[in-house]
Amino acid sequence: MTAEGFLEGRRLQLARGVLLQCIMGGYPAARFYGSDDGDLALIAEPTQIHRLPWSDDPRALAICDADELTGESSNLSTRGQLKKVIARYAARGLAPVVATELEFFVFAPNTDPTQAFRPPVGLDGRREDGQSAFSVSSNNGLRPFFNEVYKCMAALGLPRDTFMHEMGVSQFEINLLHGDPLLLADQTFLFKHLLKEVALKHGLTVVCMAKPLAHTPGSSMHIHQSIVDSNSGKNVFSDEQGEPTAMFRHFIGGQQAGMADFTALFAPNVNSYQRLCHPYASPNNACWSHDNRAAGLRIPASSPVARRVENRLPGADANPYLAIAASLAAGLHGIEHELEPSEAIQGEFEVPDNLSLPCTLHAALERLKRSQLARELFGQEFIEGYNASKTMELTSFFDEITPWERRVLAAQA
Repeated sequence: MTAEGFLEGRRLQLARGVLLQCIMGGYPAARFYGSDDGDLALIAEPTQIHRLPWSDDPRALAICDADELTGESSNLSTRGQLKKVIARYAARGLAPVVATELEFFVFAPNTDPTQAFRPPVGLDGRREDGQSAFSVSSNNGLRPFFNEVYKCMAALGLPRDTFMHEMGVSQFEINLLHGDPLLLADQTFLFKHLLKEVALKHGLTVVCMAKPLAHTPGSSMHIHQSIVDSNSGKNVFSDEQGEPTAMFRHFIGGQQAGMADFTALFAPNVNSYQRLCHPYASPNNACWSHDNRAAGLRIPASSPVARRVENRLPGADANPYLAIAASLAAGLHGIEHELEPSEAIQGEFEVPDNLSLPCTLHAALERLKRSQLARELFGQEFIEGYNASKTMELTSFFDEITPWERRVLAAQA
């Protein structure tokens, strides 16, 4: 939209079906978004209108809500779904607090998708070979790129906590500061967009796939979650003596009850399960533990005021609005129904059958399709539409024969 049109308050409308557009560009049957495919209104969030600092020409981006023309939030909007979950907490006098940890890879341009990604050539004229994990000088070879990332984050008002080189080749992680879930979802979305745009300026490619490289750790989007009393601001997961509360236990119980049903929301793509089936600290389970990275739900070591639950299932490819909404909705379900968690696990452990999660997109979508809990928390229209769109993507994947199949199976009798 032109700046003049935006400042005049001209309404921007969008067909409902666009919210179910699959990643290849197609759409499921019209019955999933209304056979008329009528319009939605895009309503800009006043606090999320940003001049884009990486653009040489004056450009701005406005994060919008997708509302029905009657004024209510569209059931198909993931941002709207998160707002509804937050409102349910508010009705109980509670406010969730979250933080996201986003991992990503920085690669050289990849013009041939049949070839593997490669690290970029750094300032030293060499490609990283995987020996830089957690090194203090590990991103020196990409210093101009990261310098602009930091400047652009500051210009967009994105406060960062820590930034580090992760375990993978040319893999990095940023931790965003904790705060309001909607704000953190907006910031996570903006950061991913910023990364890709700045990378293009520097002749690089940023990839937020869950598992872009074989034999290498994948990229996660861990979600740290706590809840505070809306009036006092105190963390309701800890009592006056600093001990865990019943509400803390119930929140974990709800997370466990929802993780298998919501796996397709946390791991939305075929590639997501490459990360989960080759764990490298990417646990595909609903176990919980005190400071054990093999558990899907980890309680980090912290003071009572910072007691929180880390959901380690979502990948970097997850929609931040939807992943945060699903995680918080599951926790609130546990609080409302006073669900008790399993026993905490420590050390090496075997995952019980009732705490294992789907390990393929097909299995995850089947689980979501049958989930009464998902329909109760997100509505039938959203769950059926999401499932239809993701089924199209899965079908498209199965329409291709991979190099592995040609290499390994062609010679079989």
